[in-house]
Amino acid sequence: MVTSCHIIVEGNPVVVYASRNGAPNRVLPILEPFLEKFWQERETCGEYGDTPECLVAQIVVRFGYEICEDDFSNLRVGVNYAPDVEYIYFIRMNRQINTLIPSDEYRSNPNLGIKACREFATESC
Repeated sequence: MVTSCHIIVEGNPVVVYASRNGAPNRVLPILEPFLEKFWQERETCGEYGDTPECLVAQIVVRFGYEICEDDFSNLRVGVNYAPDVEYIYFIRMNRQINTLIPSDEYRSNPNLGIKACREFATESC
């Protein structure tokens, strides 16, 4: 499925880009349990420092493997937003995930980031 997406973590400038498999019905069933385990591990270890950095690293390694299906050519990490993404998943430090849809304003100037997106109403998949 050719649906691109970004994954953004609050408090970290990194922009994770996947060029396919980015629809909510594909991402959320993987991302939600992944994040639940991540938060549990952080609590168990009592480790809260560098959480945004740790989360981005684990998304790239662990989550990336699942969404890329053994083909990592569609996964990138950088600091720039792509104009072609269909969805942006914004992970907040309060443990919530916001699924966002880029506006026309975003498409013409992706540097606006999530400020130029609107909430996509989804039910948990």
